[in-house]
Amino acid sequence: MSAAELTPPEAARWAARAGLQLPADRHAAVAAVAHHIHSVVAVLRELDFGDTSPAPAYRAGQDKHDAAV
Repeated sequence: MSAAELTPPEAARWAARAGLQLPADRHAAVAAVAHHIHSVVAVLRELDFGDTSPAPAYRAGQDKHDAAV
């Protein structure tokens, strides 16, 4: 999917390609939700996680609890 907003007919085409039967009255709603998800993911991609360890390095229960955020 490109950065352009997904149109209702494209949403129907992608649903059909995935094997999902999407009623015609849902095309616009699915396109709107897909656009929202795309915009949220775009923001997440801009975040700098340079100092963040990869998930496998995290060990639950070994963190020091600190009230400072």
